[in-house]
Amino acid sequence: MFLEMKDIKKHFGEGESYVEVLKGIDLSVEKGEFCVLLGPSGSGKSTLLNIIGGIDRADGGSITISGEKTEDMNDKKLTEYRRKHLGYIFQMYNLIPNLTVRENIEVGAYLSDNPLDVDELLNTLGLAGHERKLPNQLSGGQQQRCAIGRAIVKNPDILLCDEPTGALDYKTSKEILKLIETVNEKYKNTIIMVTHNDAIKNMADRVVKLRDGQIRSNEKIQHKLKAEELEW
Repeated sequence: MFLEMKDIKKHFGEGESYVEVLKGIDLSVEKGEFCVLLGPSGSGKSTLLNIIGGIDRADGGSITISGEKTEDMNDKKLTEYRRKHLGYIFQMYNLIPNLTVRENIEVGAYLSDNPLDVDELLNTLGLAGHERKLPNQLSGGQQQRCAIGRAIVKNPDILLCDEPTGALDYKTSKEILKLIETVNEKYKNTIIMVTHNDAIKNMADRVVKLRDGQIRSNEKIQHKLKAEELEW
């Protein structure tokens, strides 16, 4: 199994403000799989995503990615691991404002030993012709495309998406989901997406529903839809 989590636990706060956010999560994801983490606000899905990504450390349990255990890594090794193997797409685009579209994407390429071709990626992203623009000259959807480009140019094993369409309108959301679908099919990255949008689960290979820090269901989807077929 490519990604394996066993008994992941996490709490925040102490004393009266102590909150157990993850209560022993067991989850396996295959290489190239598109996995959606679904659940209401406060269910623990973003915390789990951050632990998979090494942004946060679990209190207990283990995560193994491609045979490597993240809890065995010191901070330096973990940083190196994140840099080489993980790509992140957030709801907020976090682009560098004084760099062009091309330069923002190239920032991701510098972090990789095996980056994708930037020109080919600009075409895939629908950003050819916009590569010399600054972020403030782009629409929200174009900024998110650029952020996806920066994450994917590294050719990461795992692409972690935290509400990537949360700040976008319906039409643009569907365009971004179609793009993530294309990226998954073309580059075979494993995708783990956090969302509270129930419709998005229909385009995934696996849907994991969380509530109160526990997995309530873990379902392999037999007949998934194309992003353009989604309705909400």
